[in-house]
Amino acid sequence: MARGNHSMVTQFILRGLTDRQELQMPLFVVFLVIYVLTLVGNLGMIVLIRVDPRLHTPMYFFLSNLSVIDLCYSSVFAPRMLVNFLVGGKSISYSACIAQHFSFVVFVTTEGFLLAMMAYDRYVAICNPLLYTAVMSKRVCVHLVVSSYVGGLVNSLTHTCGLLSLSFCGPNVINHYFCDTNPLLKLACSDNHLNEILLVTFSGVIAMSTLLIVIVSYLYILFSILRIHSSRGRRKAFSTCASHLTAVTMFYGPVSLSHIQPSSSYSLEQEKISAVFYTLVVPMLNPLIYSLRNKEVKDALKRIENKINLPPGLIS
Repeated sequence: MARGNHSMVTQFILRGLTDRQELQMPLFVVFLVIYVLTLVGNLGMIVLIRVDPRLHTPMYFFLSNLSVIDLCYSSVFAPRMLVNFLVGGKSISYSACIAQHFSFVVFVTTEGFLLAMMAYDRYVAICNPLLYTAVMSKRVCVHLVVSSYVGGLVNSLTHTCGLLSLSFCGPNVINHYFCDTNPLLKLACSDNHLNEILLVTFSGVIAMSTLLIVIVSYLYILFSILRIHSSRGRRKAFSTCASHLTAVTMFYGPVSLSHIQPSSSYSLEQEKISAVFYTLVVPMLNPLIYSLRNKEVKDALKRIENKINLPPGLIS
């Protein structure tokens, strides 16, 4: 490929998390364990919600879709990352890099929308319990989830098409473990000013709007809980929201640090640290958070334990 006097890049080199050889094998083991736990936890959550009729509610419909997103999300990064820990060459073709970027933006944006929809679901459940079944009907839930995926797709197409319009003529070393937007913009040898504006604008609007839905929903929830007279009722209401609030905090914190800022104030080392958290650690922790802090999930696990005659106490 050639354009003007420049030879165009046909592949990139991913530097990964670190260049230190003595850390490659320990990091491989750590992230292999994280990825296996992610697969087992999210697949287990999907199957559990699918097979237990008592979990066929709007809340668990959203949660099962969150598990699907986390499963796909982590699989965009983990396999190649694990291979790169073991091999000397860390190259990725131009087309594979663009495809990875496209998938990453789809899933990270969809997860943000989905967390906002889950906050709205909790708001309706606690603030308008008598209308919950009517408001959060199956059709409404499906529309909300589909809208989340469509929003992720539109955002990803916008940024990916923007990258495809740029020229990459060298250098081709990405100081990251995956093809993120900001590291790619830094390597472009054509004007990327419009791409930066789109990145900050789209990411900022999506993050602020979804976060606003979460904050407003939980403010209403808080006011409703404070009006509950019994301490037992307040504890039960808080317990239904604690898991989701934890997931929201863990997701939005690192993502905001990484993507809602111009490249002039962008730190690649800071990005790599925060990216590990929201691309690999959060997908592993989400099923643990929702299972360990959720009585209905624990009860469903115990019912399955009894049905398949597992040794007593294996699931607690």
